[in-house]
Amino acid sequence: MPIEIESPEQMGYDNVRYNLTESSVSDQVLQTLDISISNLKLAYSDHSGIIELRKIIAEPHKLTAEDILITQGAASALFIVATSLLTKEDHLLVMHPNYATNIETPKAIGCEIDFIKLKFENKFKPDFEIIKSQIKPNTKLISITTPHNPTGMTLTEEELMQFVELAEAHNCFLLVDETYRELAFNTPTRLAACLSSKVISVSSLSKAYGLPGLRIGWLVTKNQKLQELFLAAKEQIFVTNSVLDETIAFKFLQKQESFLPHIQERNKQHFDIVKKFMKAEKRLEWIEPTGGVVCYPRIVPMVSVELFYQTLNNMYFTYVGPGHWFDMNKEFFRIGYGWPTTADLKVGLANISQALNAIG
Repeated sequence: MPIEIESPEQMGYDNVRYNLTESSVSDQVLQTLDISISNLKLAYSDHSGIIELRKIIAEPHKLTAEDILITQGAASALFIVATSLLTKEDHLLVMHPNYATNIETPKAIGCEIDFIKLKFENKFKPDFEIIKSQIKPNTKLISITTPHNPTGMTLTEEELMQFVELAEAHNCFLLVDETYRELAFNTPTRLAACLSSKVISVSSLSKAYGLPGLRIGWLVTKNQKLQELFLAAKEQIFVTNSVLDETIAFKFLQKQESFLPHIQERNKQHFDIVKKFMKAEKRLEWIEPTGGVVCYPRIVPMVSVELFYQTLNNMYFTYVGPGHWFDMNKEFFRIGYGWPTTADLKVGLANISQALNAIG
């Protein structure tokens, strides 16, 4: 997948001076978490995940530990859902653009795929009349993301419920990738898995908390038959998570309120910087996000797109996420504003303008 081949970690962070490609908040340092694990026994853990971690994830939503399956990041959770539920005979409806795993794994399975197209002209909002017409007798799964990557669009409670009702009416499942839920600009919608036994929620500590190196994510569903199926799939792939990762994750979540307000305030400050930049830069247009840490502007026509990226990368050592990462025209690109330092964000945004100036 281009998004992985061209990622900063693969290119080498030393080669990327101003990194506006990241889709998460800035990375945490273990020392600042003040977590002691010196007495931890390095044994296998519960295959579903250590009970304390599952409970602390479940409790705010009035769920139980049995409703939670701990996975190696959200990516493996998405892989588990797709490979457990979809066959070549099934039909998938999935948001587009999207994180590549949500599309590429179903493609590899060979199932029939239709896209819920999020269009710039419709403010990246789903068109439910079109979606209803796309549902087929063999539709097995509807896959959505909110807040959305790469656009920053967030579904309202009413829109989320429309998806839930569609899944229930057509006896299919609804997968909701909610890894940015804690970074909604307004009060987050209810955790989708709480709304119906037809719904599966996926989340992780990577995007909103800056802990991608822990590789801790989770699947949430009240449907215990699904939980058994997903656990069986997990056991076939990696049996259990690292007890080290799970223990650090649990201890972090015990005091997440010491970290989350600071993260949210920093994101707000950075988003204000991006808004000011977008207001001044007339060669770019966007749909202003309502959540997350990314936005998805597009270049106004009459600019050589390939020359823009070459100039931005090679002359200004600045990187963004080009549209082809999401199987879209490269006039679009993703800016991640939650990860860089404030100073690097400002310089990186200025460099975008400089690159546009350089190519006339």
